[in-house]
Amino acid sequence: MKIVEIREKTVAISSPIRNAYIDFSKMTLSLVAVITDVIRDGKPVIGYGFNSNGRYGQGTLMRERFIPRILEADSQDLVNDAGDNFDPDKIWASMFTNEKPGGHGERSVAIGTVDVAIWDAVAKIEEKPLFQLLAERYGNGKPERRVFVYAAGGYYYPGQDHSKLKDEMRSYIDRGYTVVKKKIGGASLEEDLKRIDSILSVLQDGQKLAVDANGRFDLDTAIAYSKALSQYDLFWYEEPGDPLDFELQATLRNYYDKPMATGEDLFSMQDARNLIRYGGLRPDRDWLQFDCALSYGLVEYLRTLEMLRQHGWSPSRCIPHGGHQMSLNIAAGLGLGGNESYPDLFQPYGGFPDGVKVEDGYVTLPDLPGIGFEGKRDLIEEMRKLSA
Repeated sequence: MKIVEIREKTVAISSPIRNAYIDFSKMTLSLVAVITDVIRDGKPVIGYGFNSNGRYGQGTLMRERFIPRILEADSQDLVNDAGDNFDPDKIWASMFTNEKPGGHGERSVAIGTVDVAIWDAVAKIEEKPLFQLLAERYGNGKPERRVFVYAAGGYYYPGQDHSKLKDEMRSYIDRGYTVVKKKIGGASLEEDLKRIDSILSVLQDGQKLAVDANGRFDLDTAIAYSKALSQYDLFWYEEPGDPLDFELQATLRNYYDKPMATGEDLFSMQDARNLIRYGGLRPDRDWLQFDCALSYGLVEYLRTLEMLRQHGWSPSRCIPHGGHQMSLNIAAGLGLGGNESYPDLFQPYGGFPDGVKVEDGYVTLPDLPGIGFEGKRDLIEEMRKLSA
């Protein structure tokens, strides 16, 4: 059993949208194919992965450090004790060889993207959906295939007015979502509140709005928004300040007693642990958004979930960033609270397998081997170009 080749490619997912911090006009991601010598249905098993939007492609790091370490390792050191499948922990350790602790920036994205592809291959070799494999290995054996999803949108873009913003949000509701999200902090507080009022005017009972500042605010601005947002019944107030400013996050609990969310820009178990220790988050109402594809992959995400349990947090308080099928499988297999979704953006990498519909805010995962990329035609066509 051997990994024959690992290929990567940087692809564009550019869009004329922006949030409070960055625009996406030059956004890229890394697409990875892990080609093995294991045969299923007469063909070699190939695992695929890609990183979430917002962090750009990581091809240089993969080519120079992480892919060579896997391919240079003895193949017997990368398989499980039974010798019948690859061991993601051992492969992860090979990638991290000769790396110092700390510094969890772009390195975590490069390793995480390859790790996603490894898990896709591992589940395909067992001929199971990844969510089923995870439930059997790390859960109670019974995945929850019905997963809550919310529609991430409401970006700023040229020519956007309140009418277009309301039309966008109506389109998500019409497609079955019950929670929608908009960006804040890219306009004045006064204008952001007007945009919030416009969206709320089209929502019905049981439908909610989340807002996301993408880490834009200093403490005074974050407090001002906290006070202004308290008048609404929001699903959450997301990432008001710099992701590593745990004191700012902790201070806001004195000004905002409703749900907050953060964590999508923390890329290791250690950083996540510091957030839990020092960020003042409340396990009865707040949400954690760690994204496996950006934070060293599922191997590290499992460590993070164990840390959360030790600190009294339930996996059900995790709703990952990224809007991809990897986190959907983790949510179904390990009992997370749901997953982000991009109904219209970053295609073909966002969304669900073909035929999967959102119903009352939930999707039901189909029985597809691995992560299920093969069930999304436009996505698998792009992936197969890399592995051809």
